[in-house]
Amino acid sequence: MTLLLVIITVVISLVAWQRESLLRQLAMNGYAVGQQGQYWRLLTSGFVHADWSHLFFNMLSLYFMGPPLEHALGQLFGPAGSWYFLGLYLLAVILSDVPSLLRHKNNPHYSSLGASGGVSAVVFAGILFFPLNKICLYFAICIPGFLFGVLYLAYSWYESRRAGSYINHSAHLWGALVGVVGTVLLHPPVVSHFFSEISRGNFF
Repeated sequence: MTLLLVIITVVISLVAWQRESLLRQLAMNGYAVGQQGQYWRLLTSGFVHADWSHLFFNMLSLYFMGPPLEHALGQLFGPAGSWYFLGLYLLAVILSDVPSLLRHKNNPHYSSLGASGGVSAVVFAGILFFPLNKICLYFAICIPGFLFGVLYLAYSWYESRRAGSYINHSAHLWGALVGVVGTVLLHPPVVSHFFSEISRGNFF
């Protein structure tokens, strides 16, 4: 499922870069959704990106964090695990756009795009299952997943306050929340597992 999401997202982003009108139609525009009822944008915005770096880092994170989470859900729920994974991802893409929609529903000039909400949900759901697994920043600095999560949220909060690009950094925060809450609802024992793993103390 992870590879399929990556392929679909890359293809749609590449096509949209060649057709600016399509990019504008797929992006989350608060006015178009709130005033014109174009609710599909809450989902389609998760399949287009601002540029190569935006696409690369989102898809790289999804590619590395998705399979372990899929495997964990598969062990718990069998074949349904992949569908739970997909549902969590798509739900996070949609819900992570809602705060921006509410804030900008009367602003025709505000648009955002990117899979950040869905990717954040996968990353943080994965951290619940594997809090001590190393995540490498720029392929060099490797830190435990739960510490990465703290830094990730701090960075996303800072960037969301700046609000200087099409990239919806607040979606990182809300996507992370969807990932954590959704995973806990699916498998409540993951909470005790998370703290048990951290209590082992082997961080580095």
